[in-house]
Amino acid sequence: MLTPTEIGAAVRRARKAMGLRQDEFAAAAGVGLRFVVELERGKPTVQLGLTLAVLAAAGLDLQLKGDLPAPDTAS
Repeated sequence: MLTPTEIGAAVRRARKAMGLRQDEFAAAAGVGLRFVVELERGKPTVQLGLTLAVLAAAGLDLQLKGDLPAPDTAS
């Protein structure tokens, strides 16, 4: 299971590989600087939607694994 600290570390490594400061990366991801700082520190209560936006900007994705039930196609 991924921890918030591991996600933050992955984002930090990706950002640094892109050669961006935290403020530059925050602007590119469409989030605030404080959010990037907290995410990289591993804050466990960051917003999932913003986290997914940051992961996408870093070229990362989140994968779910396990025995998931088939999607419900009835609307």
